Amino acid sequence: MQVFEIVIALLLGGAALAALSRRIATPYPALVSLAGAGLALVPGVPTLVLDPELALALFVAPVLLDAAFDASPRDLRANWRTVTSLALGAVALTIAVVALVARALVPELPWGAAIALGAIVAPPDAAAATAVLKQLRPPHRLLVILEGESLFNDASALLVYRLAVGATVAGFLSGWSILPTLLYVAIGSVVLGIVLSRVMLFASARVQDISTAVVMQFCGGFGVWLLAERLHLSGILTMVVFAMATARRAADVIPARMRIPSYAVWEVAVFVLNVLAFILVGFQLKSVIGRLDRETLISYAWIAAAICLATILARIVWVTGAAKFSRWRCRPRSDGTPGPMDAVALSAPSALVVGWCGMRGTVTLAAALALPTAFPYRDLILFISFAVVLGTLVVQGVTLRPLLSWLNLTDDGSVEREVLLARAEARRAALGAIAADAGAEAAALVRRRYELLLRRAESELASGDAGGAPDDVHLIRAAHTAQRQRLNALRADATIGDAAFQRVEQELDVEEVDLEQLLRTDLHG
Repeated sequence: MQVFEIVIALLLGGAALAALSRRIATPYPALVSLAGAGLALVPGVPTLVLDPELALALFVAPVLLDAAFDASPRDLRANWRTVTSLALGAVALTIAVVALVARALVPELPWGAAIALGAIVAPPDAAAATAVLKQLRPPHRLLVILEGESLFNDASALLVYRLAVGATVAGFLSGWSILPTLLYVAIGSVVLGIVLSRVMLFASARVQDISTAVVMQFCGGFGVWLLAERLHLSGILTMVVFAMATARRAADVIPARMRIPSYAVWEVAVFVLNVLAFILVGFQLKSVIGRLDRETLISYAWIAAAICLATILARIVWVTGAAKFSRWRCRPRSDGTPGPMDAVALSAPSALVVGWCGMRGTVTLAAALALPTAFPYRDLILFISFAVVLGTLVVQGVTLRPLLSWLNLTDDGSVEREVLLARAEARRAALGAIAADAGAEAAALVRRRYELLLRRAESELASGDAGGAPDDVHLIRAAHTAQRQRLNALRADATIGDAAFQRVEQELDVEEVDLEQLLRTDLHG
């Protein structure tokens, strides 16, 4: 009961820290990680050991599903070289550098454990970086690269992690088995993700109850991960393929009345899982620190600081080096002809931002927690992993906003232009759909509404500016206020009961959300 009470209190504290982080433009994981570290130092806090096999499935599966569902295949294809370079090259360099530094500082550490440590701290968490970047509106391409990297660097790092852990536990690793294993994992994961996506869409199309649909989505997400693991495939790669394939057809299968609440539930669930990950690591560190004497703790702290510095520098070296090579490759030829016109060459300021966006997060914590309890130097690896997460979130997360302001990287407006185009074309299609019913009274009303919206959308598209609130927004605000006041009065004088009140209130909520989206204003003022 005591653990439950502490978790509830810290979840509430996590919500407060997230609100504070938005005000100071700092990633909320940075503040939550500080709270988790403080938890390990509070006297009287109970120890808690998480089942290693549960850690990755519980914390990584739903978070990855949520991120992959929102990914854009078109944008990833346009930036595939950069994303691949980060997901493979930066991860490989970080693993090698961290393993070498760890072995130099702790010669007794087995090579398998050193490589496992490198794989644990190698994949950055894009959620922490994009939480700040989206507030500052940088070029859209930077967000695409960071979010795309986070989908695939987890798969490459955790594949090395599994091999290293398996080799350490078993005492050997057959080199001849690595290539067939990689092929089986890569091809099998892609095929399984596509097949399970079609199964999920088939089932979702037949569910009409919102609660049932949301539960099925969560169970389906965990089911995809667990099935991939049972088949010895990559749960991460399978989940990415599953989510991206599902997202392409979900809009045609899942109606809006189910999509709106399910998105809200997923957003809350991802936040809760991120907070819980840091809380549970705090519980784990409590037991680790309790087993260490003062001299050993100081030694662990120095080792962790060195590993954290190596992790940060390895990413910066790779990103700036790869970007410089790409710019050299894309330079004009000696005869004046242009070089290869690909989308690889990041500018020096953009490369600096991408290199600095190396904050570690949930995947690193979950991978550390997932180590077998008898794994060599498990306490040291867990301590280092949390220190790297804490150090990168605090140092890089807090300084990301001033860095972006100093470099003066601003939004190129590409997404906003596409929004204006899509809005105009969608409303033009709506007018075309009701043209045949010109004599119907309802059709005249709907047509008048869409004619107004289309004129506004065409004006915005021509000017390239979404503009502000329309002049008649005060009328809409007054009408909504009057409706809600009258509805509240009817319930207050017992003319209607709560069941009727809630149904009409829900209708007004949907109408208000719809108008807020169309008019891009806050009807509540």
